[in-house]
Parts: sequence; structure tokens; C-alpha cells
Amino acid sequence: MAAGCLVLAMLLLAAALFTPLYLRNLALQNFVAGITHDAKNQEKPDGILRTWVLEKAEQLELPVTEDNVHIMRAPDGMRIDVRYSVRVNLPLYTVDLHFYPGAGSR
Repeated sequence: MAAGCLVLAMLLLAAALFTPLYLRNLALQNFVAGITHDAKNQEKPDGILRTWVLEKAEQLELPVTEDNVHIMRAPDGMRIDVRYSVRVNLPLYTVDLHFYPGAGSR
């Protein structure tokens, strides 16, 4: 019984630490998708789009740097990919969570 309660407590701790990170990543994903699907953003310079993504990541307290934002353009549209990781220190364990939010217009 004690072991079961310990496992349950560890799962609840992990959920409490990981859920906010995943929700903030989802918000960044939705923001990037909004940028790529808005037709008037197709002509904006890469620097402006990159700045928007970095500002949103900063608002969400995500460790995204300029090197993490990749903008690709093609005749049929644009794609923005963001690759970053977050280190989470758990008791007796450290894990790096890797996130890859991205979206493209087509």
C-alpha cells in the first residue's frame, strides 16, 4: 500500500511539473500556426516573424533563442519550426524535455 501511494505521489509530482510546460508549448504552437496561416504574414521579413515568435516565447517563459527559430519559404507557402528543450529537475532525477512546435501554410 505504501509503495502504491509513493508511486502515485511521484506521478502527481511529475504531472504538476510537466503539465504547465506542455500547455505553454501548446500556446506557442498555436501562435506559430496563427502566423503561418495568416496570408498577410507571407510577405513579412524573416526577422519580424522571428521577433514575434521570440517575444511570445518570452511571454510564455520558454527558453527559446534566435537560433531555435527556423523559417523556411517555398513558392507554395512558409513554414516556421521552433526547436528547444527545457531541463526539469525532479527529486533524484533530471530530464530534458524536447519540444518542436511548428506550422506551415499551404
